[in-house]
Amino acid sequence: MREDAEALNIKDVTANWVNAEVLQGEIDARIKALADLSHTPLFFGRLDYLHAPGMDVAEGAEGEDFYIGRRHVHDADGDPMVIDWRAPVSQPFYRASKKEPMDLRLRRRFGYTGGELTAYEDEHLTDPAEAERTSKLLQSEIERPRVGPMRDIVATIQPEQDEIVRAGIGGTVCVQGAPGTGKTAVGLHRVAYLLYAHRERLARAGTLVIGPNKSFLHYIEQVLPALGELEVKQATVDDLVAHVEVRGADDAAAATIKGDARMAEVLRRAVRSHVTMPTEACVVVRGSRRWRVPAYELEEIVTQLLDRGIRYGAGREALPHRIAHAVLVQMERAGEAPDDRVQDAVARNAAVKATVKAVWPPVDPAKLVLRLLGDADFLAEHAAGILTDEEQKTILWTRPARSVRSAKWSAADAVLIDEAHDLVERTHSLGHVVLDEAQDLSPMQYRAVGRRCSTGSATVLGDIAQGTTPWSTDTWEEALAHLGKPEAAVEELTQGFRVPREVIAYASRLLPAIAPDLSEATSIRESPGDFAIRPAAPDVLAAAVVDACRDALSKEGSIGLIAAEPRLPVLREALAAAGLATLEPGAETSPDARLTLVPATLAKGLEYDYVVLDEPAALVDAEPDHRTGLRRLYVCLTRAVSGLTIVHAAPLPAELAG
Repeated sequence: MREDAEALNIKDVTANWVNAEVLQGEIDARIKALADLSHTPLFFGRLDYLHAPGMDVAEGAEGEDFYIGRRHVHDADGDPMVIDWRAPVSQPFYRASKKEPMDLRLRRRFGYTGGELTAYEDEHLTDPAEAERTSKLLQSEIERPRVGPMRDIVATIQPEQDEIVRAGIGGTVCVQGAPGTGKTAVGLHRVAYLLYAHRERLARAGTLVIGPNKSFLHYIEQVLPALGELEVKQATVDDLVAHVEVRGADDAAAATIKGDARMAEVLRRAVRSHVTMPTEACVVVRGSRRWRVPAYELEEIVTQLLDRGIRYGAGREALPHRIAHAVLVQMERAGEAPDDRVQDAVARNAAVKATVKAVWPPVDPAKLVLRLLGDADFLAEHAAGILTDEEQKTILWTRPARSVRSAKWSAADAVLIDEAHDLVERTHSLGHVVLDEAQDLSPMQYRAVGRRCSTGSATVLGDIAQGTTPWSTDTWEEALAHLGKPEAAVEELTQGFRVPREVIAYASRLLPAIAPDLSEATSIRESPGDFAIRPAAPDVLAAAVVDACRDALSKEGSIGLIAAEPRLPVLREALAAAGLATLEPGAETSPDARLTLVPATLAKGLEYDYVVLDEPAALVDAEPDHRTGLRRLYVCLTRAVSGLTIVHAAPLPAELAG
């Protein structure tokens, strides 16, 4: 298939060089999408139907067999050899059971090692003599060591995951997923499914995956290309609102207030305050005639535009045309017959432009926020009845910046500027947005994401228990309202596939303190996993951590050493002295480099075969409050796929006792 695409000759089928460039770009993308993936088989399953799908069973239609794979594969004659996992005929591979065989006689799973077929396993779904059992191949694929970035899960999608993956594009879906339930993979595979089912629509509107940080995005970036989807953009929320350079940081109290949804109304008031009612008439001179639009009529026009609630920029563009229309009405009364060209000319008239500039001046969003945060009187005027005096003092800059460029903007400030941008001019909406680790967003950040899918749909992924910001959401209903998708369905995934049973049970001791309303996660993994708690004296703590890393490196797979930010320099020095090289979070592992030193703040969403967790008490103490610290600890405890070793000198948090 790839060779066929490479051999295409377009010299005689394009009318000009532009068409040739566009067509060649499409061919190049096709060739890239058909690239071979090392150690990745083209098919992983087979379905034997009792009757050919789509045929009338009553007519005695004969059965039909299909191979299921990551991509559609056809032979030289164009006949299908492998069916795409997203096709309707492939669905029973994930959903069929002994209770509901979905017209399957047999489901076969293939086992591979290094891309070579090594095993297969059959389930005879309509054979009453065969009992339902857990698939050994499925279990071994789930427990396979993590090497390199995140990979696809098309061979192991579970029924409850498949329901979310194949949910329609018409509505937004929110997935509350405990650690190891595969919610990130579900979200990415849902994008792949929607692109398969609605390719033309999403090709026009665009798709976007939003992650918490660059390390996370680097970790997941190979999943969609492995499924043949190359056009999906990836970004963080900070990338979306990058109207100014972020060089500063807020304390927790200021960031929380700036992220509060009430700030949207403060900004709306501040933007609209630039409109002033006209006090003088607008006089338009055309030839020997003077046309006068009195102040009261101008005020009516301005009031009508404000009452419509349209964006500030749209109102400013509409105002000269409304004034010109008032002039044309006078012309018609005087017996003239003006046309559209006359109206356009009047709208561009110097007197009209002067009136618009005086009544509805342009607004620069960044300058507006600069004034709000630097001018106490301006903030007080527009925050009256919304923010308390104390809250206003909290977000005011102690030293106001002189210009947009010199200001030390924070990440929360950038979100405020993005809100102001949208108040002036509508933000472009995409067809579908995936928002991962959504529980950490502030209400204003939810609004920023919601603007990017206001006319499309979204897949929201997260875990309330893993909220590690002071402003993290308490309920999905509240978060979805801020996102502008209050009607979204909330699905809960509680069955884990990655985190070992003993590890998830230990981490779940924190749930009553951090998320008492959530169900405790379970794990389908048969192996309990390696789990150890190693106390150490304070003066040899770093050495004990190095020993734990050596023990982990003696096993197969990736290793993550997770620690609080203040502990990183000490650990980095100890590892270097011991001759242990480390990787940055999200970097690809290799046989010679399998140990990653992970700041606790970047651990979310990442997975390692073995995790060494340094000093839990220091990790909790590094956060603004105790609950946020415990949530951060919960995240770090649940990054392990095969084993977890906790090394500590200080007492463990009391919530872990049990």
